[in-house]
Amino acid sequence: MASPRLETFCCPNRDPATEFIIGFQPRLFSGMCACSAALSLAFTGLQILPKRRPFRHCPQPKPASSLRILFIISVCDLLGCAGIVVRSSVWLGLPDLVSRISDGNSSDAWPQVFCVGSAMWIQLFFSASFWWTFCYAVDVFLVVKRSAGISTIVLYHMITWGLTLLLCVEGVAMLYYPSISSCENGLQHAIPHYVTTYAPMLLVLLVNPVLFTRTVSAVTSLLKGQQGIYTENERRLGSEIKIRFFKIMLVFVICWLPNLINESLLFYLEMQDDVKSSDLKNVRNAALITWFIMGILNPMQGFLNTLAFHGWTGLNVDFSRQRRRELPWDSASTSLVAAGGYTPVAGSTLLYQSHVQEIKKNLSANGQQQHSDAISVLSEDSESSTVEIHISSEQREFEDMKTNGASLEISTG
Repeated sequence: MASPRLETFCCPNRDPATEFIIGFQPRLFSGMCACSAALSLAFTGLQILPKRRPFRHCPQPKPASSLRILFIISVCDLLGCAGIVVRSSVWLGLPDLVSRISDGNSSDAWPQVFCVGSAMWIQLFFSASFWWTFCYAVDVFLVVKRSAGISTIVLYHMITWGLTLLLCVEGVAMLYYPSISSCENGLQHAIPHYVTTYAPMLLVLLVNPVLFTRTVSAVTSLLKGQQGIYTENERRLGSEIKIRFFKIMLVFVICWLPNLINESLLFYLEMQDDVKSSDLKNVRNAALITWFIMGILNPMQGFLNTLAFHGWTGLNVDFSRQRRRELPWDSASTSLVAAGGYTPVAGSTLLYQSHVQEIKKNLSANGQQQHSDAISVLSEDSESSTVEIHISSEQREFEDMKTNGASLEISTG
């Protein structure tokens, strides 16, 4: 799990609330974290591997910025889960390591080095996952409203990794001042560390819903502007977009809301004179319950994210060389499963591509120049930005979408 309490635990003179929460059944908690992280690691890796498909309806487009971001989010989740597995396994296999961390007079620095290093690794990659989730919401909004693309993805890398490293290092430096073996007492020196940990999480919780809502509204207006009507297919499309964004936010809230609740309870305990007071029994129990929930749900974010992004992609992994250069989710975005003679579900993809000049030429030829402004806001000078929305339906083919005008499709040629 990812919590700033893990870094605080590395201080020998840790606060009573941290001592209480981490000292409660540590082996059971480490075992739960290791199992949850290992499951998430396995299933997330399975989800992002390329899958075999019997046929394709249309040529595969160039991987888009949004696809790259989704893949990077899962890579960050995988690396974070790997850190949880390693740390929990070491704590289970070497129980005396924890006691040596608590011994401030010990000359052995390796227990504290491992404690700090593993905690920073986990915080670094989960924080990066938060920032990339925020960038995904920004990217889909910019694709519809303005522009995004290869140059933008480079900017996303600079922002996410730069902010992640800066905030992580700054928070840890403030926490372990003047040294790991003699951290300052009191709550004040730890507050910057907690702020830098939870700032990107709160950013996603508060800003992403707004960006997703505005993106859905923009797509709805765009679809109406193409035909001048809003058919049942367009309504279905808008509903699919809303559901996908809702699932992304639902996974994030389920996995990380317990952290905010637990941290609030522990801060409340820290402000009390006696953490073990009988009057605080209910608060302590609530803190322990949310602590164990965090240990299960935090690592599962990786697997649940892949389900929210693309659904279950199946077990039919394709290791052929010709697919190795494809973005894994680019080939696994549509999963076709047949069982008992049931007609396979065909996945169709709505791609908002960025060939503005070609669009404007087509619109002018059709006498529909009044819609050019609405189309051109999808992107400017962008070669590969995409908002990819998967709409699964039985017995709906790619050609039917074209002839019925069910969606806006701008192909990459």
